Amino acid sequence: MKKFLKMFYLVLIVVFLYLPIGTLMVLSFNSGKSMNAWQGFSTKWYSEMLRNQEIMEALGNTLTIALWASVIATLAGVLACIGLNAMSERKRSFYMGMNNIPLLNADIVTGISIMMSFLMFGISLSYGTVLFAHITFCIPYVILSVMPKFKQLENHTYEAALDLGATPIYAFFKVVLPDIMPGIVSGFLLSFTMSVDDFVITHFTRGAGINTLSTLIYSQVKIGVRPTLYALSTVIFITVLLVLVIVNFLSGSRRGKGDYYSHKGGITTKKAIVLALVFLVCVLGLNRYAGSLVGAQDQGQVYVYCFGDYIDPELVDKFEEETGYEVIIDYFDTNEEMYPVIKNSTAEYDVVCASDYMIDKMRKEGLLAEINFENVPNIENLTDNVKSFINDFDPGMKYSVPHTWGTYGIIYNVDAVHGEINSWKQLWSDEYAGEVIMPNSIREAFMVSGKILGYSMNTTDENELKEITDLLIEQKPKVYSYANDNARDLMIGDSATLAVITSGDVIYAMDENDRLDYVVPDEGSEVWTDCWAIPRAVNHKKAAEDWINFMLRGDIARINFEYLTYGIPNKEILDLTDNPILNPSDEILARCETLANLGHEADDLYSKYWKAFKAK
Repeated sequence: MKKFLKMFYLVLIVVFLYLPIGTLMVLSFNSGKSMNAWQGFSTKWYSEMLRNQEIMEALGNTLTIALWASVIATLAGVLACIGLNAMSERKRSFYMGMNNIPLLNADIVTGISIMMSFLMFGISLSYGTVLFAHITFCIPYVILSVMPKFKQLENHTYEAALDLGATPIYAFFKVVLPDIMPGIVSGFLLSFTMSVDDFVITHFTRGAGINTLSTLIYSQVKIGVRPTLYALSTVIFITVLLVLVIVNFLSGSRRGKGDYYSHKGGITTKKAIVLALVFLVCVLGLNRYAGSLVGAQDQGQVYVYCFGDYIDPELVDKFEEETGYEVIIDYFDTNEEMYPVIKNSTAEYDVVCASDYMIDKMRKEGLLAEINFENVPNIENLTDNVKSFINDFDPGMKYSVPHTWGTYGIIYNVDAVHGEINSWKQLWSDEYAGEVIMPNSIREAFMVSGKILGYSMNTTDENELKEITDLLIEQKPKVYSYANDNARDLMIGDSATLAVITSGDVIYAMDENDRLDYVVPDEGSEVWTDCWAIPRAVNHKKAAEDWINFMLRGDIARINFEYLTYGIPNKEILDLTDNPILNPSDEILARCETLANLGHEADDLYSKYWKAFKAK
């Protein structure tokens, strides 16, 4: 029985560790995009992964940064260990303590401090700043791995080599290096692993157009991670698994044949091949970095900053072919993530996509440049219904041009509801208890309960906010889940009956599940707009305006709509968007509001009551 329990416990641990990976691998072969519905076996996501320039560039950046950082950190760490080994015990203990601080320090503190150091010295964030940051946090891991090997050295062997006429350098490479090689290899592999896996420090130190796999995946959360990344993750996992199997096989074959790092081994052919491959990849990384430095001086570029997965990659290639510009795109997850980058000019972007309330905030703070609409003749393609409410956040439409728009409403399963769905109050109904998905965001959740009470979604009255919060708390036992991005997939998989969702996700969901429908409740809702704008510190203003004009073209809007399925306010594609979900009537829009920038005091007030709601 005891043996069975031990085995069961071991199996349980393995299942918890590998079941998520197995699920991801299975989804990578699903012909559909949903993670909740199997639609047949397909390998198309692997083909799309190989054709996706963003993923390939992010993969290249991840590997080259990790290899460069590991090689340089290993060299620096070994040299540091040589110096530490020559110190007195007291000094060595002091410096080893200092070395351990970065290992224990929070990554976010390290990332912010390195970023602020770059800004203080006027260094623009780029590929090089990410590489420098990775080298910085990798060195302590190398020292921690190599230093114990120095302590195990027998000093008399090194001294004997000197007595026999060897030079210090020759004696080091022939006597010392073979003994510390296991520590060096461990330090290198640990550094490489930490660099590949890092997100926080990379996030704070990367410049325009620089993405690693971790930052790319994070930036796509807003709309949902596409299956191409499932395929990439599967390839990475299989590759790592094969490497481990090969290494273990080779290690097993060497047992009984002496130490792997024997003094007689020297640099074998296999080691030379490995070193050559590492050097080759590092050179490729150097070329990538040098290219980014040269490209920074090239005026034929346009730096775009937008929400993740908001543009069909095909359009980037098309724009480059037609105009001759090189497009460098970077992504963010939320407006709040984007705002400090633009405000502090930590990276140089020419055009940015931001939501309505953030456009209003940046406009009032003087962070945006006026658009010269003589360079944007395709503005005539903009639909009139969007123009009717753009004045709420950009009077006269001087600083922004709508890219996508939509409403918030209720998506529901027509086979599971009882009667007509037309009110936010139905989300509080006992007959749908445990079958409701609510938004996991302050303003949208408060909007829903506020509309039931007849309040504006932009209210700053504390008494009204308290009533709104109390109503949300009352509903809490009836809610299946609070979700944003995955609400769509939960509805596709029939996990719930009702969900609050943006209209942009509805078309995709209805394509995957024909039992779903959508309504904007009678009490009113939010109408949102994501717009293109040009930062005040723009370097390539004409290129930015050319980009905006390009995105307003009818054929381009058509391609992007088919990729994105979000409402695009363009007259040339009304045949695609002429439905009440993507193009609501004037009567529906009349009872909707735009999200306003309320200021710091109101934001603090909203946060106060959101925390009170979450605590219940």
